[in-house]
This record gives sequence, C-alpha cells and structure tokens, in this order.
Amino acid sequence: MSTKVSWLKGVFPALVTPFRGGTEDPASLIDEKAYRRLIRHALPNVDGIVTSGTTGEFPYLTREEQRRLVEIGIEEAGGKPVVAGCGASSTKEALALARDAQDSGASAALIVTPYFLHPSDKGVYQHFYDIATAVDLPIILYNIPQVMDRYLPRTVVEDLADVPNVVGLKDSSGNLTYTMELLEYVGDRIDLMVGHDEVVLPALAGGVSGMILASAQVYPEVWQTIIRLVEAGKVEEARATQRRVQKLSRIFCRHGGGVAVKAALKMMDLDMGPPRKPLKNVGGALLHETRAEIRLELEKLGKAPITATAFEYPVGPLSERFGDLEITPELIEEHRLSVGSGEAGESLNKVGVDLIAGGKETPLGDAYALQMTYPLHRREALTTILEPALTVRPATLLLPTLPQKNLRQANMVYGPAQSGLARAIVDAVEAERIPAETINDSVMVALVTIHPSALDRNKIAKSVQAAAAKAIEQAFC
Repeated sequence: MSTKVSWLKGVFPALVTPFRGGTEDPASLIDEKAYRRLIRHALPNVDGIVTSGTTGEFPYLTREEQRRLVEIGIEEAGGKPVVAGCGASSTKEALALARDAQDSGASAALIVTPYFLHPSDKGVYQHFYDIATAVDLPIILYNIPQVMDRYLPRTVVEDLADVPNVVGLKDSSGNLTYTMELLEYVGDRIDLMVGHDEVVLPALAGGVSGMILASAQVYPEVWQTIIRLVEAGKVEEARATQRRVQKLSRIFCRHGGGVAVKAALKMMDLDMGPPRKPLKNVGGALLHETRAEIRLELEKLGKAPITATAFEYPVGPLSERFGDLEITPELIEEHRLSVGSGEAGESLNKVGVDLIAGGKETPLGDAYALQMTYPLHRREALTTILEPALTVRPATLLLPTLPQKNLRQANMVYGPAQSGLARAIVDAVEAERIPAETINDSVMVALVTIHPSALDRNKIAKSVQAAAAKAIEQAFC
C-alpha cells in the first residue's frame, strides 16, 4: 500500500530550462546562473520545485543535463522538496534518470506515461512498476494526454497506488471528470496534483493536494492566495483571484512547453534564453498578438513595467478639435453641426470622446466619406457596429486621436472602444436623446482618445460608453 508523503502539497513550479547560445546551436548550453536566479525568484512563494518537466523541455535534454538541473535545484531550494522530471519513452531510460535523481538527492521522480510507441495497459503498468521497485525514491505518476496522445488509465493508476513508493499523480489533462474519478478511486492512497493551470480552483475544490504548474514560476503568490481562500471557504474571492490570471494561464496551457513561459519571464527581466530547436520563440510558436497579450496581462499583475508614454488628452475649445476632418469652427456654426465631449474612467483607463454630428449633405458627410476612402495612417476610422453586420444609426465613425503604434494599442480601440461607443449610441436612440428624425439623415464621428498604456479592455469599453453618453447628451441637448 502506498504511503503519502507529507510534503506533496501546495504550489510547485514546473521550471523552464534556461539555455545560452553556442556557436552552432542557439540553445546549446544550460545557463546555470539564470537557472539559479529563476529558482531564487520563485522560492519564497512555492512549496517545492520541479526540474526538467514538460515546461523544462525534457525531451531535448541530455541525461547529464537533467542530472545537473536536479543538483542545482537541491543547492538552491533551501531544503524544500525537489521533484526530478524523469520522463522517457523507454523504461530503461526513465529508470536511469530516476536512479540519477535518487543519487543526486531528489525528493521524488516525476515519470510520464510511455509515449510515441504506445504499450498496452499492462505494459504501462509494468513500466511504472519496474521503475518504482528498482529505486528507493518516491514516484509521482504524470498524466498529460495533450502530448502523450493517451490518458494514463484509471485502472492502471488504481493498481499502481498499491506500490509502496508511488505517492502521487500529476494530472495535466484539464479534464475534471478524469480528476474526480481518480480522487474517488485513489485519493485516499496517493496525492493528486493538478497540472493544468486553467482549472486550479475547481480541482482544489474537488480535493487535490496542490499543483505543479508552469505558471507557478510567474505568479506563484496568486496560487498560494487561492489555496488559502479555498481552505478558508472563501470561494467567491478565490474565483475572482483565479480570473485575474485566467487569460495568462490559458495562454500557457494552450501553447504548452516553455515557449510562452519564457516569453513572460523575459518581460519580467528574467531572461531564460531561447527554447531548443525545433521550438521557436516566434514565427510559428508565438504570434505577435500572443506576445502582446502576455505583456498586457503581466502589466495588469504588476509583473512587467508599464512603459512611460508622454501623453496629454485633447485640450482647448471643443470646436477646434475636428481639424483632422477639415471641419473648422466656422463650418460647425454655418452648418449647425452638433458637438459634444465627455471623459470617463481613471488613471490609464481614462478615455475622452469628442463627438460631432450633422446631416449627410453637410461638410461632415463629406468628411465621413473621405475617412472611409482615404483613412489616416495608423488612425484608420472604424464603422461603429453593435455586433457583426449590425451598424448603429445614425451612421457613426470611430476615429482614434492617437496613432496606433502597436497591436496592444490597436486592440484597445478596435473592439472595446467600438463596442462602448455603439452601446452609448443605441442607448441614446432608445431614450430619444438623439432625435428620431435625425437617425437616417445624419452621420456622426467620434474622436476617441485612449491612453497608449491602457490596461483593461473591459474598463475601456465601459469608459468609452460613459464618455460617449456624456458627449451625446451635450451635443443634442
């Protein structure tokens, strides 16, 4: 019968393996200095560490490198448990790695389901049994069907739970049905650790002992907070806390391995070098859009510095702010164009909306058509839609006042701002703040100002809606 170990609980980061470039291979050598720095960074907020797992690119490591990672981990862990990844497709190789881990002083070996050539269930059992009975070291089973192309069968786990030194299982499947089945059948004999960052909270609520996660080297303190909240029965707070990191957790899970995590760490001034070939940092591994999302989420968490940007919201007479449309104060007065302005939000999520409205036959109508035909570079006007194929009335253009210099800035305007503006217009029409007789014969242009370092899309959408409502009220009062 297996005996649970007291230390297999809490937060364990599945560490990336830092590489430094060589003359031939851009990731030919382990960067031991960077590895030590990474462990020291994570250690205050974790209960142990895991070396050379999936996030650590174990298939691309030599036996000697894996042994060295364990040695460094033990040197830096300050007495906290060090779990050695000992994954291999053959029993012989995995056993050799487990023996190295034992000789190096590891606390346990994490061993993945045999992969590539898939043995029968009996063969899977024999793989783990042969390793467990050949070493005097706790064994943690590892289920990760996303890359192994098969689950570790529950019936096999149930039998292995009777092997004395099989003490736990890491489940990275994200399949809570599978997790709950394991808890039902073996939860009294071995500890289960969730390995899928997106489902930590429900897994903890279901009864797992802790987590082994890639993200635990990026925001381990968040996971520790969630554990404490769950233990205290504060489920609503735990939900809110997990949602703060859900998008980053999803990115890490969907991209797998260490590529996305290394990108995040580099943004946090923890450069762990490139991944090993054939993995790539960009161009097939991480799209520029994904990197922008990672940066944005890290900034929200205070994990990456927000780049200072010299910036001022529009000032001066409102009638003079429409020069880009070639609409002058004189034209506004002559053609009785309506103008209004509003601001809403706070700090980096503060927005400003300057609105101008008038008949289609006025110079504003010409300016509207000109913006659609000859858009301003990096300030392309966008038709305001409530949902796909459903434009608002009066027909309205959203024109950013600032050049969109990167994808992060554009993502704040083209989407959140568009949605907020559309909702403000629809609400105003329903409330008859915009006269019904103008709906079909008028056009509007909203000049929207969003801080270049804005952080929260949801807040931006709400701020634009509130600011636009003020601008509409002023324009049509």
